[in-house]
Parts: sequence; structure tokens; C-alpha cells
Amino acid sequence: MSTPKHIEIADYTYDLPDDRIAQYPLAERDDARLLVYRDGQISASDFKHLRDQLPDRSLLVFNDTRVIHARLHFTLPNGKLLEIFCLEPLQPAEYQQNFGASGSVRWKCLIGGNRKWKSGVIESSIPGPEGIFTLQAERIGRLEDAFEVAFSWTADLSFGEVLHAAGVIPLPPYMQRASEAADADRYQTVYARLDGSVAAPTAGLHFTDRVFRDMDAKQIDRLFVTLHVGAGTFKPVKSEKIGDHHMHQESIYLSLDDVQVLLDSVAAGRKIISVGTTSTRLLESIYWHGCMLLQQQSAPDAPIDVPQWAPYELAAHQYSATEALAAVREQIRALPDQLLTGQTQVMIAPGYTFRIIDGLITNFHQPNSTLLLLVAALIGPDWKKVYQYALEHDFRFLSYGDGSLLWAAAPTGA
Repeated sequence: MSTPKHIEIADYTYDLPDDRIAQYPLAERDDARLLVYRDGQISASDFKHLRDQLPDRSLLVFNDTRVIHARLHFTLPNGKLLEIFCLEPLQPAEYQQNFGASGSVRWKCLIGGNRKWKSGVIESSIPGPEGIFTLQAERIGRLEDAFEVAFSWTADLSFGEVLHAAGVIPLPPYMQRASEAADADRYQTVYARLDGSVAAPTAGLHFTDRVFRDMDAKQIDRLFVTLHVGAGTFKPVKSEKIGDHHMHQESIYLSLDDVQVLLDSVAAGRKIISVGTTSTRLLESIYWHGCMLLQQQSAPDAPIDVPQWAPYELAAHQYSATEALAAVREQIRALPDQLLTGQTQVMIAPGYTFRIIDGLITNFHQPNSTLLLLVAALIGPDWKKVYQYALEHDFRFLSYGDGSLLWAAAPTGA
């Protein structure tokens, strides 16, 4: 597997007119259109007919993260408005502990108009379930690419409840509109479970109970895993070569049962289709974590920590998917709570060899993005043909847009 560091991002761009970016979702989730790519051929369908495009007894892997109400608004003493965008927890650093905390927490945040707020405590009055309470924010200091902010509040609520009461859903910047009440529902998947993301795993937005029932009829199974999506997912590659791009980290949660389902599916030769680029990054990261365990580059009790270029540096050591997943399974078995957590920074770009997935369900992504690089890694140069077809046939793009089912250009290894 060759390193992609030399790739020039200018080769992975296209012209996306503003009017092709979906600003609102369709009335029905599964009314979205579905582009299907297989063996170099492109066809069009509808998402409600997804089951017709999937083999019997295949496995779909979903990201069940839930988008938090990450945008908080305050009014400064001079009357100017200030927005604080919560990115990731600092104290406590673990997501669920932070959301469950009472009294005070600290977060890594972006501050809109940070020059307006040099120091001091700002506060906002928030309608809560038992009346008005006060939310305070204090700017602690500058981080490399954000700020550390301490929050405190007067109500007997967890911070997760405070965010839900005080914040709003953070729509992507390319929507160019404020979040509306309907977005609190529509910018979540119907199966969202674990709070933590600041962006939705948007490939999953098209799924409905009807689509799930149809898949059940073909014995198509579902596996739900968790990767919290960070704001870095919207970060374009601005460097000329992708080797100079700093890939964002995202948090992973993985149970023993999750790994066993994957192992059983690989052993049975079932097709594994990831729903979204975030599920893909999680699945492929599990493989590389297993390789690091087998090579003793990770301690038996170490959390997942997959560096950006690990796949290309470890590629000379070939392990099957079964071997890598078995190593992860044995690690989780030895953990007290049998839950593996950690971070992945993996960069999937052309030259990458997929180890777990056979196909990908995903929306249409921005030019110059790491998400588009992942798509190109899966289907090769035909990504241009796929995106040209989508543009010429009036598919809707980005988060609230239509979907695609992309089958890998070559068989992945097991």
C-alpha cells in the first residue's frame, strides 16, 4: 500500500454550484435518491428501495452517535452577541462522564468573535424544566486551534441537559442558514443513541423504519457502533499536498459484542457495508489497532490510538481481517468493562487498501475534502464519473442531500 502523502488536492476537486447544496431535508427521509456504483457502472434508484441493491445476509454498520446542541449564545455586557461552539470535552475528558457532570465542566470551544471577549465571566438566563437558571462561561485560555472554556450553572441538571436546554443544533457552515426547530429532529438519525457529535453522520439520515423492515425481509443485519463526529469533518484540505494536512481526531467506542459480530461476518464471507464515512473510519481503524496489538506496538490495555499515517507505515506487515479483529476481541475480553475506547486520526486516501468493508453508503461530499479522498480511495478514478453523473442528473449534495451506494473497485482483504 503506497503512501498518499504526495497526492495534490487540486486533483480532487470539482465545480459544485450553490444551488445543488441541499439547504433543507426532503419531507420524507427515504424519498432521497440513491446513486448506485458497481463494477464501473452507474444507475439511479431511490433510498426506499435500498434493499434491492444489497445482497441477502449482508451486514450494514451504522454510527449511532447523537448530535449535541453545541452552539451556545451569550450577550456581552456591551450588548454584543457571542457564540461559543463546543467541540470536545476537556474536564472530564470522557464524553459520557462530561455530559453526566453537574455543576461545572470544561470544553474545547470555538468562539465566534473572540476578540469581543478577552476575559471575565459571561452568563445567560436559560429556561429549564424547573424554571429559569443561569449558565456561566469563563474563557480559561487559548489552545492550539481553539479555546478552553469553563462552564458552570445553577440548576440541578447534568451538562447534557444544560446543552439541550441552552444550545442549538450546529448545522454545517455551507447551509448558510440558522438552525430551525425541525433540525433538532431531522439533523439526527432515527437510531441516534449516544451524545457526542457536532456533525451528523449524514448517510444515516435517509434510513427509516420502513427501510429497516425491508432489509429484515432479506436477512440483512445491522450493527451499531459509535464514533463521535468532530467539526474537523468539514475542514477542507488547504495544503497543496495532502501529506501536509493535519487530520482531525475522533472518539471511538467499541464493545466485545461489536467485534464478535464483525468476526462472525468476515468468517462467513458476508458483505460488510458501512453507512457513512465515519463508520468506515471506525471499522478500518479497528483493523489497524488489531495490527498494532499483533506487532506489540500497542500495550494490551491501551486504548485505540490510530495515527494519521499508520496504515501506510504498517502495511508491510500483512494480517488478515480475522487475525486483526481476533486480537482486538481478546484485548476487550481482558478489560474490566469489556468496552474499548480511544481515538482515530486515520487518513484514508487513494492508495489505501480497505481491510473490512466491501461497500459504502454515503452522501455527496465537498470538493477538496478528506471525505472525497476516502470515496476516491474506494472506487478509484471513477469518483469523477460518479460525481459528474450526480451533477448532470440533479442529485442533491452534502448533508441534507441524496445518497449513494458505492461498491469497492476491487475485493477487500479478509
